[in-house]
Amino acid sequence: MTEFDWTQLLDYALMAMLLSVGIAIVRLRNMFAAVMLMGVYSLLSAAWFVSLDAVDVAFTEAAVGAGISTVLMLAAMLLTAREAEPVGAGRHWAALIVVSVTGAALFYAVGDMPIYGDINSPANSGVGMDYITSTPREVAVPNVVTAVLASYRGFDTFGETVVIFAAGLGVMLLLGLNGRKAGKGDKS
Repeated sequence: MTEFDWTQLLDYALMAMLLSVGIAIVRLRNMFAAVMLMGVYSLLSAAWFVSLDAVDVAFTEAAVGAGISTVLMLAAMLLTAREAEPVGAGRHWAALIVVSVTGAALFYAVGDMPIYGDINSPANSGVGMDYITSTPREVAVPNVVTAVLASYRGFDTFGETVVIFAAGLGVMLLLGLNGRKAGKGDKS
């Protein structure tokens, strides 16, 4: 097998693991196990993004998906029951129909997508080509996506980081995880 075949084999293996973990998450009733598997799902997604050479997206998925989201879901789980209530069969069929229609629409849209690597596709022309040609000269960072996120859109990336931090802080305050314990002197 060539190197391309090994990468493609790795992609198929990661997709199979993602599908298996996704099915396991849906089937579980134990909330703690479901939250942990969602963290595993995020880490597998991050590994797949690395395989696709999208290291910046993989880093974000690992930090936000597996890190912050898992911690926030565990904190929220403190306020809920540990086991999920059984769901009626009617809701399963409705969910299956919605997922099937959405999947069919996505597969229908695949035909309108440009061929991967097509030089005339919208992603490879216009502003995208300007970034590809000017990044080595202006920023001197070998990865164009990293250069765009860290240099050209640095303030935007910083703003997104502040928003995520503020959201996490707000959830912690709403859940009462501000470090105080209810004692005799508290009137709450």
